[in-house]
Amino acid sequence: MTFPATAFAIGTVALLLAMLTKQKWWWRIIHFFFVPLAWWFTSWGIDPVWYLFAALMTLTVYRGAITGRVPLFLSNRKTVNALSILIEERQGTRFLDLGAGIGSVVRPLARRFRSAHFSGIENAPATWLLGYVMTRGLKNCAWRWGNLRNAHLGEYDIVYAFLSPAAMPALWKKACREMRSGTVFVSNSFPAPGTEATEIIEVDDARNTVLYCYRI
Repeated sequence: MTFPATAFAIGTVALLLAMLTKQKWWWRIIHFFFVPLAWWFTSWGIDPVWYLFAALMTLTVYRGAITGRVPLFLSNRKTVNALSILIEERQGTRFLDLGAGIGSVVRPLARRFRSAHFSGIENAPATWLLGYVMTRGLKNCAWRWGNLRNAHLGEYDIVYAFLSPAAMPALWKKACREMRSGTVFVSNSFPAPGTEATEIIEVDDARNTVLYCYRI
């Protein structure tokens, strides 16, 4: 077989394995086209420096996937609306978003609840910079550079996280250790291990988001 034919044969096998393991449709596309595209790009004769540049630019967005196995997840508008209900139940809420991305949660909430205070922590350079620009001018919103492991959770009434299963065990222990009695920890999509959620909110969106709420 020629190398192009071999590349597509590898892609076909990868697609079949992705289907057998019931992976999402977009993963199946990635599995099928990865090796053929690798072959295609090598035929262009592009200087390898550009590949290094692309890798570095990707790192500025997905740094968390490498350092903490936490990829970039963006919360949608319907999730923000569900979080609004939790905030409405409390006066003068202090809200923290761990791994805040580009501010897709704290920015609309800060505009909606002027009497509350919102903080976002992000450690990927590109997303942090974009979030910083987009939250400027919001007096009740603090945009911070930092690692979620070093964040002190004791000063907040609601702590929200949309991370990954890999980060949840350590984060849940940290929340139990630092958060005050009566405060709420909310995890998007990934439940805290070894405990039952106080409340489960099912968001009516395309990805069937579930918010696991834990009252400390």
